[in-house]
Amino acid sequence: MMTASQFVMVHVGQSTEAQRNLVHGIETRSWGFPESKAEYEGAQPRFAVLATGASPRVQLEQWLTGTATLYLFEVRKGFYTGHAPHWPDEEAEMRVKYPLRFGIEPLAVLHDVPLGPEGPLTEAGSDAIRRSGTDRGMGKLVDMPVLPLLDLAGIPVDADEPEKVPLDKSPGFTGDQVEGKKKPQRRRRGAGYISDPKKRKAIELHAEDMAVAHYEADGWTVERLGKPYDLRCTRGTEERHVEVKGTTGAPTSVELTINEVLHARDKDTTVDLYVVSDIRLDTHTDPYATSGGEVSHYLDWEPAEQDLRPRRYEYRLPLTTD
Repeated sequence: MMTASQFVMVHVGQSTEAQRNLVHGIETRSWGFPESKAEYEGAQPRFAVLATGASPRVQLEQWLTGTATLYLFEVRKGFYTGHAPHWPDEEAEMRVKYPLRFGIEPLAVLHDVPLGPEGPLTEAGSDAIRRSGTDRGMGKLVDMPVLPLLDLAGIPVDADEPEKVPLDKSPGFTGDQVEGKKKPQRRRRGAGYISDPKKRKAIELHAEDMAVAHYEADGWTVERLGKPYDLRCTRGTEERHVEVKGTTGAPTSVELTINEVLHARDKDTTVDLYVVSDIRLDTHTDPYATSGGEVSHYLDWEPAEQDLRPRRYEYRLPLTTD
């Protein structure tokens, strides 16, 4: 008998707003609901499925004859209350519409997946997607095996420990792979990337200011460098280098350059990672105003290979004799 894991099953509609939020949620590794529910209290889901492309307003028997596109995620941050406008419609209205949030890491996108018994979902899991679609996209919790989904995605795991998914062995996906009929046309660059440079700079500076205040309060002298790393902290004979990352979303994953990875793995240096999530941002001021944020602090940080996913490769062409 296969091990069951707890899932959050979500139906995402085909409206322009829903598809735009799907793209943004994928890129910023976050999802949210307009309210909490009793079933969420104490829940610790390990995976999430965001499904689109199938109409939920049908009877279960008809639903099970259809197909859908499934976006499979690992849940890296459990349910929490967000305080910052994050999704495009929230930022446009300058209010939090989806306060109950969780952090997600993309594993694989699966197209034209049967929703019935010939597919990778249990009937309860499939029906949970349908019920989500008739309840404003509110997530439904269900226990079911993750192995059929991982097998379909071609992600290798130990069958005895299917919840240990190596990030470097999963294909992942970006918002550009959303294929809804009303998909918003805009370009993205990767995990947590923010296209507005003014907005990106404000968030980065806010996170860095919080990091500086933290280390100075702990007796360190802090020098802002930016490159090859953000902060150089000294205290007596001690020295620490700090990489700082900021986001309005969940603390799920961050984008690293190859130089940042190599520097963190340098045995001659001590590197910390300081991440500030759920940063509030007001774009109606000039300059943009920032506040708040939740801190995730990793001392003596050294990124493991299984927690890194390459997004681009440099390919060296073969030598030719022509």
